Order: sequence, then structure tokens, then C-alpha cells
Amino acid sequence: MPFIGNQPALAYTSFAKQDFTTSATTSYTLDNPVTNANELALFINFVRQEPTTAYSASGTSLTLTSATASSDDMYCVFLGKAVQTVNPPNASVGLSQLTASGTKDATTFLRGDNTFAAAGGGKVLQVLTATDTTTRSSTSTSFVTASNSLSVDITPSATSSKIFVQVSFEALTNSGARGFWTIYKDSTDLGDSNGMASIDQSVDGGSVSMTFLDSPSSTSELTYAVYIKTNGTSCSMNANNTKGSIVVMEIGA
Repeated sequence: MPFIGNQPALAYTSFAKQDFTTSATTSYTLDNPVTNANELALFINFVRQEPTTAYSASGTSLTLTSATASSDDMYCVFLGKAVQTVNPPNASVGLSQLTASGTKDATTFLRGDNTFAAAGGGKVLQVLTATDTTTRSSTSTSFVTASNSLSVDITPSATSSKIFVQVSFEALTNSGARGFWTIYKDSTDLGDSNGMASIDQSVDGGSVSMTFLDSPSSTSELTYAVYIKTNGTSCSMNANNTKGSIVVMEIGA
């Protein structure tokens, strides 16, 4: 139909409803004023009542022909009062009603830029691990392989993936010595000149833990391994044949 000014938004209409707490009476108060009984649809015990015969109404006063009982269920619908909203009813919008671009299915979500996208970032794509329970010792003053067992080969599935490496073991050094440990990727030390961890406890030893988040930008096989060195006399890992471990995880971009 013709109109002046901006085109009105599409509206969804519902009628206002009022529930009553019943008692032995014929008089009730309406939430919304009406002109007459024909502006109300009154239901008592789920049976619609006839306007002007079973009840009359004016303003906010509702008068019944017969009194209700406290056990009755009574409600009315205001036929002359429609509630409009530009919001669609609950559960009325499906995927076919959405204009967003992208693939719409159970594996995607709707982003703020009105596009569907797969969940990404921070997903663990693969996990590899190795353990060793043999005490490994070294007197080398430069980093050497501490244990062939604490070594993991991993092939990233994408160049955008990151590799998270976590190592833990018990360490022991001879009196006056300091042990150093680091993580290598192939032939590259991921730590500094003294690695990532060191310890100097000749009596009780101590726990060593190392973590590193690598960005290899590669889809070739990579080897992550634990290396060891000392500043003089011997140091060891997996002390007293305790279990050392290395965990390598590929994290999707």
C-alpha cells in the first residue's frame, strides 16, 4: 500500500495476554483498558466465553455474569492490543534465511563480518611423545644428544602450524659441576648458548622442565630432541632411572 516517508520495517504481531488469579468473585481488573467486551477473548477453564453474555468490560473493569471459583483457570487475550516487533519469533530463522556468505553447516560459525568460517586457531592436530627410563650421563662441554629415546620425529601438516615441545626429567650433577640442557630441532639449538635449563645440585638432584613454541614453516619431517652439556665434570638426566619424557604437538593456525 502507498505510504509517506520511510518504508516501515517488517513487523511480527502477537496479542497481549493476561492471566488471572481467580477467587469467588465476579469482578477483576484488566492490565489494559478496553472499550467494551468485544475487545477481549476471555477463557475460563480453557473454554471461550461469549462477550456481553458471559462478561462485560469497560476501561480496566471486567465483570463476569457468574462468579468464578479459586480453582478455575482464567485468562484473556486483548484483541484490540497488538504487540509489534521487528524481531522475528524465536526459532523462526533457519540457515536459508541468512544472507551471510560462506559454507553454512555444522562445522562452521557465523562471524561478525557476516561470513561463515570454520573454527580455527589453537587446534591440536597431532601429538607425539617419547619416554626414557635409562640414566644418561655426559662430560661434554658442548651440547650433545642426551638420549636417543627423548627424541620425536614429526611432520607438520601445514606451513602455518606451530610446534609445541614440552620436556621433563630428573637431573643430577657431580659435585662442583653444572649441567645444561636444551631442545634441538634437527641441528638447530632452540635455546641460547647455555640452552634452556641448568642445575647444580650434587646431592639430591632436581627436576628439569623445558617448553618451546616453534614456528618451523615447514611440512617436512622435523626431529625435536634433548641435548646435554656440562661445565666440567659429569652430569646426568633420568637420574636413578626415573622416567623422562618429551611431548611434541602440532598446533593449527
